Amino acid sequence: MAVRVDVLGVAFDNVTLDEAAARAMELLDREGPHMAATPNPEIVQCAQKDRELAAILAEADLVIPDGVGVVYAAKILGRPLKGRVAGIDFASALMGRMAETGRRLFLLGAAPGVAEEAAANLQAAHPGLVVCGTHDGYFKEDGPVARKIREARADVVFVCLGFPKQEKWIAAHGEETGARLLIGLGGSLDVFAGRVERAPERFQKLGLEWLYRLARQPSRIGRMAKLPLFLVSAAWARIRGR
Repeated sequence: MAVRVDVLGVAFDNVTLDEAAARAMELLDREGPHMAATPNPEIVQCAQKDRELAAILAEADLVIPDGVGVVYAAKILGRPLKGRVAGIDFASALMGRMAETGRRLFLLGAAPGVAEEAAANLQAAHPGLVVCGTHDGYFKEDGPVARKIREARADVVFVCLGFPKQEKWIAAHGEETGARLLIGLGGSLDVFAGRVERAPERFQKLGLEWLYRLARQPSRIGRMAKLPLFLVSAAWARIRGR
């Protein structure tokens, strides 16, 4: 198991993208349910106030740093991570391996119709990938959704309900689904469906996806303004020796 690095109260697996995907495949060889979480700075900040979320993340089987701010904070704290592992890249790497092994994927979340569009695109991008079912994120009762996943015999579920709802849903209903691995992936289905454009590769490599998103959606300025405060918190924690 990879060494974990504490970043302001959330322990991250210190893994590369390939190592994270390999770890996920290892979890699929064991009886579930297992949980993979993809916290960014906002989720870390949320966990500092939400004890339930913090406990769920502490118990997760795989926690990867989805956010360059987490990587910067770890460096400031003097315990650097190997690098950012974007949730959407992790999902893509995992699907490539699933397509080779016949593992079954269920897509949960987003607006009606989005998961179906995502499924078609993902199966085209990963020949051999089995998407065994979909369900939108606009449901009122959890039981029927969990049963649908179980009946689909899903091995992996991408739970895209937004944080902290998706993490809490996995913790509460993962066992009911019968799946071996459930992954919280925020708005990834909108990207996979082609409804939201991801930042160009040059922005991704420079760790500037946040800047690209801000330019495209100025309304995100309030959320983006929290990143400097997150790094200041890391610097203050380093000074206090935490």
